[in-house]
Amino acid sequence: MSYQTRKEFITKAMLAGTALTGGLKTFSMLPKETNYSNSSFKKLSDTASKISIFSKNLQWLDYQQMAATAAKMGFDGIDLTVRSKGHVLPERVEEDLPKAVEAVRKAGLNVYTLTTEITDAEDPYTERILKTARQLGIGYYRMNWFKYLEKNSIAKNLDTFKSTLVKMEKLNKKYNIHGAYQNHAGAGFGAAVWDLWMVIKDLDPRWIGCQYDIRHATVEGANSWILGLELLHPFIKTINIKDFTWALKDGNWTEENVALGKGMVNFKKYFELMKGYKYNGPVSVHYEYPLGGAEAGSDKLTIEKEKVIEAMQKDLITLKTWLS
Repeated sequence: MSYQTRKEFITKAMLAGTALTGGLKTFSMLPKETNYSNSSFKKLSDTASKISIFSKNLQWLDYQQMAATAAKMGFDGIDLTVRSKGHVLPERVEEDLPKAVEAVRKAGLNVYTLTTEITDAEDPYTERILKTARQLGIGYYRMNWFKYLEKNSIAKNLDTFKSTLVKMEKLNKKYNIHGAYQNHAGAGFGAAVWDLWMVIKDLDPRWIGCQYDIRHATVEGANSWILGLELLHPFIKTINIKDFTWALKDGNWTEENVALGKGMVNFKKYFELMKGYKYNGPVSVHYEYPLGGAEAGSDKLTIEKEKVIEAMQKDLITLKTWLS
């Protein structure tokens, strides 16, 4: 199966131009700049929701092919990985990030968010990544996860995490960029959601916040995620979209990633709440169910690329239906 042109996709979906707040606005591509003023940040934060594809799932393509494929599928942008084994390596961010962004913009899309391994304001790559991102007009990035140290109490761990994020808040303010911590199911910091809120509640949401993942929030609280969302929503500037269900394997219940709408995430309720919270930030679609290696960030596929693209398009159409 050959994938559709962007025009054909939009015609079929009949959903182009829709967003959580009722209409997508055009994102004004910012030129390179060295003046990280508050006014330039507002241009980013006032833009309506745009749907990006996580570049991890297109790791089997180079910059130009990645951009062209995402455009033909109907995405608005790329959530670009700037991390080890990503599309852009941290040590080459000044050289390669501009190349990647240029390829994406030439295809008619944009880079709204970066996914990074940043956890420390004093790491030698941190400031290089943030500076380069803002020079290219990118206003949002995701941090890496923190682990609880068993030798320390929960309270002491939280104090440590807050100290780290306070330093990141200052650096983000310097470069007028928003840094987000993703809630992720498991036993790490942010899985319970309330612990993330306790650490960031006194920080400035313009610079530090949450990249909210409803899939992981549902894993940790099938019903109580609504309460966690209420706590965190002022700090949510970017979101991830994916779905899952529970499966019994070898006598144990485990999470099984599935296509959008095939799992247990209550997207109808979620988007109703997000609309009420007037969310209008970037939306990133993640593909974690089996797709020939694309789900794992492989640089080679084990199934036909047309099947991968078909599945990705189908999820995008589903998402746009929910956002209409």
